[in-house]
Amino acid sequence: MIALVDCNNFYVSCERVFQPRLEGKPVGVMSNNDGCVVARSAEIKSLGVAMGMPAHQIDPHIRRQCILLSSNYALYGDMSRRVTDVLSQHTPHVDVYSIDESFLSFEGFEPETLTDRCQVMRRQVKRDTGIPVSVGLSTSKTLAKLANHRAKKESIFDGVAIMDPGSEDTRGYLQQLPVNEIWGVAGRSAARLHTLGIETAWQLREASPKHLRKHFSVVMERLVYELRGVDCIPLDDMAQPKKQIMVSRSFGRLTQNKTDLQEAVRVHAARAGEKLRKQAGLAQAIMVFVRTNRFRQDLPSHSKNVVIPLPHATCDSRDLIRAASAGLEQIFKEGIWYQKAGIMLMDLCDHDNEQLGLLAEPMSDEKRERNEKLMATLDKLNREHGKNTVRLGIPRKVNAWELRCEHRTPRYTTKWDELPNAIL
Repeated sequence: MIALVDCNNFYVSCERVFQPRLEGKPVGVMSNNDGCVVARSAEIKSLGVAMGMPAHQIDPHIRRQCILLSSNYALYGDMSRRVTDVLSQHTPHVDVYSIDESFLSFEGFEPETLTDRCQVMRRQVKRDTGIPVSVGLSTSKTLAKLANHRAKKESIFDGVAIMDPGSEDTRGYLQQLPVNEIWGVAGRSAARLHTLGIETAWQLREASPKHLRKHFSVVMERLVYELRGVDCIPLDDMAQPKKQIMVSRSFGRLTQNKTDLQEAVRVHAARAGEKLRKQAGLAQAIMVFVRTNRFRQDLPSHSKNVVIPLPHATCDSRDLIRAASAGLEQIFKEGIWYQKAGIMLMDLCDHDNEQLGLLAEPMSDEKRERNEKLMATLDKLNREHGKNTVRLGIPRKVNAWELRCEHRTPRYTTKWDELPNAIL
């Protein structure tokens, strides 16, 4: 059996753990720069606030009833880790799918005991972390995902739902479920399925897998088997090396200041280098880009990028920062109000497939080893003592590229000076 454990309204639930006063109130969490609502409590949903709605478009009458908070990713990431730690106490096979979802394997467990086991697990997660979770079980990930949805929406399940692929209950549910509500079926795919006469999940389950593979891909073929209870869609391998690495961010406010962009590009390049080293890769080129706000018709538009070939494949943040800074010099334009800057590492390879540029001087083994040790030490210090413990250059405290987060709550579990206070 496979279980999908999903944290209910995760970002809002994290906030409520440390602020019980938010219970029962319409709470929303906003995206970067306090732009759009990306997490909603049941109460704010009932007021008609849609997922992704820009905060400034919420009706003023409704807005006065809501509590909108800035994203607190440090808190959410740490709470996610704590939830995963509890799940790992109930089965050794835990695959983290996203910050608020994990797939668990209960292979070898007696099927008739799973409902009780999962209820115990739910209660422990709530007790140890304060986060409410729902659990869906079946023999495939797709059916487990559907079961989880039912566990959340249908009170009869009390937070834990099992969908047996061969049961009449499962058949009835799939016959009523529109095909576009299946995990992995996007709008365009659903429209194409409709032209084939497939409008429900049950019709997709009963369709010919080979016929659908001809019209779509092997993914759609596997989805048919998943709906029949056969687990055949692997999770994305998070350890698989990426072909490109991009780091970018919209600024908290528009800026004409070149120093702001230089600092942003430097920070992004250092972060990209950290990600690159984590997958033991090397970059052979770096792209730098800047953007203005396309919605500001009253301001000049300027969107530019440049690709800087690296003299030798590298994962050294110092090399990446130098190249990125040189690229910014080429595309920066005075008098322009910029909203975003970013970098992308390109032509990634591993150490065995490194190619030296024609005009580049080969690096000695001694120098390469010294550079690798330096970067490894930097990463270790930041990993063990906290993000940005050691960094290349210190950004100013007041700058345009820092995220706007005027309503962020304290990072209760990851910052000593933001620990919650107990008043006796």
